[in-house]
Amino acid sequence: MQIDVLTIFPNMFSGPLNESLIKKAQEKNLVEIRVHDIRDSTEDKHRTVDDIPFGGGGGMVMKLEPLCKALESIFDGKEDEKQTSLILTTPQGEKFSQEKAKELSLKNHLVIICGHYKGVDERLGELYPLEEISTGDYILTGGEIPALIIMDAVVRLIPGVLGDFESAQADSFYDGILGPPQYTRPAEFKGLKVPEVLLSGDHEKIRFWHKKEALKRTLQRRPDLVNWDQLSDEEKEMLEEIKREEN
Repeated sequence: MQIDVLTIFPNMFSGPLNESLIKKAQEKNLVEIRVHDIRDSTEDKHRTVDDIPFGGGGGMVMKLEPLCKALESIFDGKEDEKQTSLILTTPQGEKFSQEKAKELSLKNHLVIICGHYKGVDERLGELYPLEEISTGDYILTGGEIPALIIMDAVVRLIPGVLGDFESAQADSFYDGILGPPQYTRPAEFKGLKVPEVLLSGDHEKIRFWHKKEALKRTLQRRPDLVNWDQLSDEEKEMLEEIKREEN
């Protein structure tokens, strides 16, 4: 996968992209990440990337010319739209989710524009097939941190990035629900014991326990994630059992 990031603060990426799994993915040549300074695509001596909005109002708007010039330098004119996603980080976009991360991890090429100010000139979306993505209902100083969140969530799903791909499949939200409680050694600490089933060696009982506890935790903490229509018969029976136990 190739990821191109367009930003006015390229130094914000130097640390995070050289640590942890993203660094390992680049070393394994599973992903190539290129960070582009949008100011390099300006043509005035002040390297201007924003201007006042038409119609008045406070704030500034990101200009079209440098963004389009930067995109033209990235795209070769033969982009396969099915294998390429052009993303703008903006609070007005679709809320980012694990499902979206999985969808993007199947692409060959991601281009992420880090939004700023009051936004980007609306005509950019008319010139390019732009996907607008928000990482949550809060205000940040810019789109760089959301871009890093998107990259981190996507890159770890690329086969070969994690040492054990099954560990990604067991993550919270991977199957649309929260993960189960987790334990490690020692088996007892300050009188607190690990559930006996996890020490039993019975893989089927352990699988059942993990699934049931994951559903219980989701029901307690994020009931909005429970979609009855998408649950398996086993999961529906587990939920009924959980409700009976709670009552």
